[in-house]
Amino acid sequence: LAPLSAFLLLQGIETVALRVERHVENARRVAEFLRRDCRVDWVNYAGFADSPYHALAKRYMPKGAGSLLAFGIQGGFAAGVKFIEALTFVSHLANIGDAKSLVIHPASTTHFRMSTNDLAKAGITEGTIRLSIGLEDPEDLMEDLSRALHAAGKV
Repeated sequence: LAPLSAFLLLQGIETVALRVERHVENARRVAEFLRRDCRVDWVNYAGFADSPYHALAKRYMPKGAGSLLAFGIQGGFAAGVKFIEALTFVSHLANIGDAKSLVIHPASTTHFRMSTNDLAKAGITEGTIRLSIGLEDPEDLMEDLSRALHAAGKV
């Protein structure tokens, strides 16, 4: 391992607890925001007491349910695509766990070869949006999501 690489690795390890804390808190706030929005059909977030994964999240992640969540946008496939196109702050990438918030519309990207029936079998609707929440100010994230939800509603 090169000296600079080792230094950067150590820097990252030293701050990981603080970063994960921020990821978890931001994801909780964004999930609650989405759950209250009438343009969203459902939110899948293990931090919600009614999630089928809540007990597991509490057991294995006692400090919070992580930074990954999914939700269903009203309007199906076309609305999902429009939503992604309207985002300006959240990055359109299939990765998870980054310092920056990332979003993907599986039906038009990672799972685009699957039929509607196969998507349903995999638990993915044509309007499913997956978010990996980063370290940004959650107010900025929610503003961008709200603006994109508004744009998607005009499909």
